[in-house]
Amino acid sequence: MSGESVDLEALVHQAWPAPHQEMIGGWIARYAEGVTNRANSVLPWGEPEDLDTAVDAAERFYAERGRPCVFSIGPRAPEALDGHLDRRGYRLVDEVRYMAAPIDGAVPRAAHPVTIAEEPGPGWLGTWWEVDGRFDRGLAAAERIVRGVPAAYAAVEEGGRPVAVGRSVLQGEMLGIYCMATLPHARRRGLGRSVLRALLARGRAQGATRAYLVVLERNARAIAMYHAEGFTLAGRYHYRVR
Repeated sequence: MSGESVDLEALVHQAWPAPHQEMIGGWIARYAEGVTNRANSVLPWGEPEDLDTAVDAAERFYAERGRPCVFSIGPRAPEALDGHLDRRGYRLVDEVRYMAAPIDGAVPRAAHPVTIAEEPGPGWLGTWWEVDGRFDRGLAAAERIVRGVPAAYAAVEEGGRPVAVGRSVLQGEMLGIYCMATLPHARRRGLGRSVLRALLARGRAQGATRAYLVVLERNARAIAMYHAEGFTLAGRYHYRVR
């Protein structure tokens, strides 16, 4: 499935909401105490009258908060912006791909028992952050992000503790998949695949016909699993940071 007919960039922005957002001209500056580039970067949706002036304003926004300035360069970014940032000394980091799949047919059954809740309990949050957290602190800010919109929280548990988790956000006929994480000792057993299938089945039962997710280009193992589950490339974006 192609991502051309749906604005995946906007869906991701809505499903992963930064607690603080400000408009800078036609651009959206997002801030979440530094937790994830996605929630702490500029969405440059629009062609400013002057690129330098717009970038200067974005840099001031993050400097006032003690953070580096990060730009998310996706399909809606001005064509000249990426090269302009490069010349200003911004580094390219974290290349990301959108993947999407139809889910209007039968979804394969999960091979393991999966629980799904409407709230992220402490166990779910702890497992996700143990795998995906990039900071010694920040879980409170991360929790505000994942709770920012209604979502479903799936987990495979062993010994009373989640060892594989995932999150889904229903957005009309689209279902966003987020926070896929499996503890190191529980990997290579298909637990993440079961979490994914359970979330897709729930989304389909709620009326979703298509699903999407984002994954780092360097995460070859996850990309292979998503591809095997019917997801295909639907676009790319990357970040620029200075």
